[in-house]
Parts: sequence; structure tokens; C-alpha cells
Amino acid sequence: MYDRHIAPLLLEALADTPVVLLNGARQTGKSTLAQSLREATPRRYLTLDDHTTLAAARADPAGFIAALAGPVVIDEIQRAPELFLAIKAAVDRDRAHGQAAGRFLLTGSANVMLLPALADSLAGRMEIVPLTPLSCAERAGDPQRNRAEWLFDGDLSTRPVPPCERELFIDTLLAGGFPEAVARNTPRRRQAWFDSYLQAVLQRDVRELANLEQLTELPNLV
Repeated sequence: MYDRHIAPLLLEALADTPVVLLNGARQTGKSTLAQSLREATPRRYLTLDDHTTLAAARADPAGFIAALAGPVVIDEIQRAPELFLAIKAAVDRDRAHGQAAGRFLLTGSANVMLLPALADSLAGRMEIVPLTPLSCAERAGDPQRNRAEWLFDGDLSTRPVPPCERELFIDTLLAGGFPEAVARNTPRRRQAWFDSYLQAVLQRDVRELANLEQLTELPNLV
């Protein structure tokens, strides 16, 4: 598992914010990161990719949230936007008792603030933490650096720059930062993964979020 540089910021958000949304594209490592933080901030884990859990959440959002005692992770929250109003109500109840911070850690692979069901915003209650694919530093296991500070801190002429062969540079670019794609050993296997990824996003996420039925031409537009 890769060490994600965003993890400390996520923990900071959970320390003072009732609802934290870890938002990013599918397969960027949101679920893995959320579960890895459970040691630092113990909490129950639920995923809406589970059909039984999803059905319960959609059937009775208020009852579903009310039954969750203590801190919780709700994975793939965009699959049940009905939960947001119930989460808002739960946060307001917690605030009345001084126990709001870090209650809900959500993950989502869509911009949930654009979902039609979110008419009543969680503004002031939710912080969105974006998760991008792996950076080169994360892939290499290097610590996070502020590139701007690095550029302006001292004389660049005295800083050693490791050589990078052209083939390695191109291979790194083509591999991208999705953990599953990076794990593939050959360009052909990575291309197969990206093809499957595109189809999964079009057939599942786009249809769910936009209620589209005719998706056969969308791959040609991407």
C-alpha cells in the first residue's frame, strides 16, 4: 500500500469537522485510504457497493443513519444521495450535545455537490478533501515536497538532479497514477485496465448520476 501525502490533512479535517468527504475519481485509492485511517481514528466501515447496505440506505435514510452509533466511514456515498439530509440532521443533533467533530468520513467518486438530491447543502458541516491519483513521489515512496519552496530555497545549481532516461520518463507518464494501473507489468496490460476502467465509469457512474440510457456513443466522445 502506498503512503498518501493527503493523509495528514484528512486527519486534521476529521479533528474539527463533522463531515469529511474524501472525493476523487474511481480507483484512486479512496477506500484503501479511508480504511487505513481507522487505526488512528477508530470507526465502523460501510460501503454502498454492498447491495444490502445500499438498499437499506435508500429505503430509510433517516433510520439508516440513526442506527449508526459513533464515528463511521460510508464508502461510495454518491450511490445514495438521499443520505445527506439524514447526515445533516444527525450532525445538528450531535452539535447540540457538543459531539460533532469527525463523525462521518465519506468517500465519493463524483462531485456530490452537483447531485439533484442535495437541495439542502451541508455547507458549514462538510469539508471536501480531494484525492488525486498517485504522484511520482508517492509511487517512489518519497516524502512530500513543496515544489515552490524547493525552487526558491537556495542555489539550484548546487542541487543534484538525478538522471532520468527517456524511456523511463515516457513509461512513467503512460502508467499514470491509478494504483491498479501502476501495478500492471506491461503497457498492454495497463491499456487493458484503462479500457475496462472507461467502460465501467460510463456504464455505471454516468448512468447512475445522470439517468442516461443511450451510452453506446459516449466512448467515442471521451
